[in-house]
Amino acid sequence: MAMMSLPESRTEQDGSAVIRVLSYNIRSMRDDGAALARVIRACAPDLVLVQEAPRFFRWRKRAARLAAATDLVVLGGGATAAGPLLLCSLRAAVERTEDVLLPLTPGLHRRGFATAVVRIAGTRLGVLSCHLSLQREERLAQAESLLGRLDAMGVEHAVVGGDLNDVPGGQAFRRLAGRLQDCWTVQPRGGEHTFPPHDPRKRIDAVFATRGIEVLGCGVPAGLPGVAEGDLLAASDHLPVLAVLRVPAAGAS
Repeated sequence: MAMMSLPESRTEQDGSAVIRVLSYNIRSMRDDGAALARVIRACAPDLVLVQEAPRFFRWRKRAARLAAATDLVVLGGGATAAGPLLLCSLRAAVERTEDVLLPLTPGLHRRGFATAVVRIAGTRLGVLSCHLSLQREERLAQAESLLGRLDAMGVEHAVVGGDLNDVPGGQAFRRLAGRLQDCWTVQPRGGEHTFPPHDPRKRIDAVFATRGIEVLGCGVPAGLPGVAEGDLLAASDHLPVLAVLRVPAAGAS
């Protein structure tokens, strides 16, 4: 599905902010790094919610190189969050960050959340990147933990992006969509399925937003100007999800 043009980032006269949020599982940057950087740059994001960021030898240097190659900065996460990473543009002013490690189930991968509270123009926004478990019961528990973490952040508006390892009909996906807006469902603009990239059949990657945020469009950015199909296929084993959102100004109803 070709993606229609999406609004550019901007600040409205009332202090609200139109922002671009990209969620992307980058498979530890084991694929074509130049293609990955081109995709991210073409999406012109204010926030990038990464899953499977580099976690081992010199992981901070690799995250910094990705940020530099995409004209962004590292906001938080990485190995200290067990893989989720946050990048942002200079448009975002950082209020605080926190990396959260979730309980380890023996025999399964450690999981975590990369979280932050940022201010963009006149808005205050919570941000969370997640990569949920392959195991159904653990995945559902992690979805509950995610919602609890959002509540604890003390923000009116928040955005969540992640590789859910679950489809929209699954329990964990439905739990999140019951509390948050599933942005693709609200305003589909672009492709739906994110995995596998060469023949996508499943939507296991998503962007969610709290109620009160206006969703202007969301989807896999295939067909977006500057996003080449070859780069999408070469950059990772997942396709990214790009959402454009209007976040109300602080104190706005």
